[in-house]
Amino acid sequence: MIDLDDLEGSISELYKLYHLEVYKFLICFCANQIDAEDLTQEVFIRILNNLSSYNQQSSIKTWIFSIAKHAAIDHHRKKKFVTFFKEGFFKNIESEAKQPDEWLEEQDIKRAVHDAISRLKPHFRAVVILRGINECSIKETSEILQCSESKVKVSYHRALKELRRKLNVEGEEALRNAK
Repeated sequence: MIDLDDLEGSISELYKLYHLEVYKFLICFCANQIDAEDLTQEVFIRILNNLSSYNQQSSIKTWIFSIAKHAAIDHHRKKKFVTFFKEGFFKNIESEAKQPDEWLEEQDIKRAVHDAISRLKPHFRAVVILRGINECSIKETSEILQCSESKVKVSYHRALKELRRKLNVEGEEALRNAK
């Protein structure tokens, strides 16, 4: 898939395959559409700059998401956000099929879920975003977060338990409402 003689073609192919997933991950991390777009661009610039050092032993997807995770953390450190999730982006999602009162109720639920996720420990937050929202496998999540698969399982379980406590609902239902 990676042809170092044709970097432009390789980057184009990687962008086509993964840009939406990377963007989705970053929008959840920073809750700002403009920042997520900029960070997505930054991720693919980093990929271009480091493509020659890509270790073929891990999957390209986990390598890309690892870069995205580091870009998000770097961005967080630079901006020193108080919280990752703010109302901005999620408040503007509209559904024409729903009645206004249903839409408002759904927005309140989403806001509560995202607020609860934003109050989780950073590791729990990352696991919930990767496993629950982006639907990454346990193996992919462990490679992205650079921890064991058992730590991912335990962290995800504990994060869902914490979300249930914060929201007084079942964790899987909370994640369905977060999407």
